[in-house]
Amino acid sequence: MKLSVIILTFNEEIHLARCIESVKDLAGDLVVVDCFSTDATLEIAQNLGARIVQHEWLNHAAQFNWALSQLNPETEWVLRIDADEYLTPELLSEVHSFLAHAASNVDGAFLNRRMIFQGKHIRHGGVFPIQVLRLFRYGKGLCENRWMDEHIKVGGPTVVLKGELIDDNLNSLSWWTQKHNHYASREAIEMLNLRYHFILRDSIAGSLGGSQSGAKRWLKETVYSRLPSGFRAFAYFFYRYIIRLGFLDGQAGTEFHFLQGFWYRYLVDAKVAEVKQHMREHGIDVVTAIDRVLGVKIH
Repeated sequence: MKLSVIILTFNEEIHLARCIESVKDLAGDLVVVDCFSTDATLEIAQNLGARIVQHEWLNHAAQFNWALSQLNPETEWVLRIDADEYLTPELLSEVHSFLAHAASNVDGAFLNRRMIFQGKHIRHGGVFPIQVLRLFRYGKGLCENRWMDEHIKVGGPTVVLKGELIDDNLNSLSWWTQKHNHYASREAIEMLNLRYHFILRDSIAGSLGGSQSGAKRWLKETVYSRLPSGFRAFAYFFYRYIIRLGFLDGQAGTEFHFLQGFWYRYLVDAKVAEVKQHMREHGIDVVTAIDRVLGVKIH
């Protein structure tokens, strides 16, 4: 089976070598899709034998779908992996076996992603295993057209592999909060779109054959989004930290569940409220308000 691996990058010198080393034995074509990095990302990619293409950034979904158009036509399977992720040896072995014996009607495979935060494995709070569809038959998969929380979708049957995909970002906490501030703006756009319908909706909610991802998206769009703003962030944190035992993850876990489960979600709600207020005060449409308040142009 000819496998192409896609890695999206922007200034990923701290992570890229680890990522490539974990997948290089799989890839017939290892493609680094770069958004004009200014650090040593391209040098590392070139030294490790990756093929480099560059493209202007809009969002993850648009960048990945463009990357699919850059693959060699003989590609049979595609693996998407983020630069700050890596495959465990167990998962690497299982992917090898899967590709050698995959049934002809299977279009994709879910991987179990484990989070590491501040050097600590996050084992509670309902965040492991997070099943993500990252391996799929070329021509059968495409990324949802979304600004945030995008997933790959396929039409046919899927399987779940048992090994772990590790998400371990090595940057500082300041970098992490800055990144999630940008993520919150994108998430706010998705929340606003549920009400104002200014972007054609592309959602896996209730799809993917009853997958974990489809079920979570359905809950998010039909239940969570209808809860009172602000309160829903607290409710989600309480669910993760108390009901799903997130407090057992220690100090690093408390930081992660609070920041990612409450602070980030509350920030999204605050940004949604800010955009709505700007619309009311200035009598403008939501797309214009998003541009003015969040600094994001909706194409």
